[in-house]
Amino acid sequence: MTLALIAGQGALPQLLACARPDAICYHLDGFAPDDVSSQPFRIERLGSFIAALQANGVTEVCFAGRIARPLLDPSAIDAATLPLVPRMMQALQAGDDSALRVVLEIFEEAGLHVIAAQDVLPSLLVVPVQGTPSDRDRKDIARAMQVHAALDPLDVGQGCVVAGGQVLSIEAMPGTDWMLASLRHFDGPVGGVLFKAAKARQDRRVDMATIGPDTVTGAAAAGLSGIAVVQDDILVLDAQEMTHRLTRTGLFLTTWTQ
Repeated sequence: MTLALIAGQGALPQLLACARPDAICYHLDGFAPDDVSSQPFRIERLGSFIAALQANGVTEVCFAGRIARPLLDPSAIDAATLPLVPRMMQALQAGDDSALRVVLEIFEEAGLHVIAAQDVLPSLLVVPVQGTPSDRDRKDIARAMQVHAALDPLDVGQGCVVAGGQVLSIEAMPGTDWMLASLRHFDGPVGGVLFKAAKARQDRRVDMATIGPDTVTGAAAAGLSGIAVVQDDILVLDAQEMTHRLTRTGLFLTTWTQ
């Protein structure tokens, strides 16, 4: 089967491109991936782009990497895309989960099978567990899970930080790295836990939360004690380097069950 990799920014597209060198790589115009050779397409020509995928024998599509919501230029919309415009506008105005569902529906209705990054590279789901959370850490993780569940209907983010039972920060559009960096300017409780998991209604084929070496560095710089994730809800980027940084910083990394 021929795979098209729709690549965004960050480390994930390069990992997938290396795992599947036979994949044809594309990117949304204005959001070129790092270190991946790919062909651009415009959102205003989505209909023509999908038709080109079909003509090139593509049967599977994988979305990976970060992109911001593109601006739609009405004057650039072509005839093949015009019938999709109402749904595209709906997607651009909706929350992240709702928007992604619309995009996936458009591709699948064209007969393209959407697969997850972890289907391409199963090792992404292997969490390099290290260290042991204290009793206080466990209470903070339980509290963070409650916060995460309460935010799910609002379609906000995939992570939060709790210390001593207090919610210090909630992940929103700027992402995990920004959230952790912001904590360096806050004189809060000592220690704390970064918790990350998928949202309950999230389609795990796209927009999976990720952790990597920079997550460890950011958590340590913020003065946290460790990181907790839900197994199979998180993609791990460069597990070996994560292990090295966990060892150097003394942070724990644990998996949790919802």
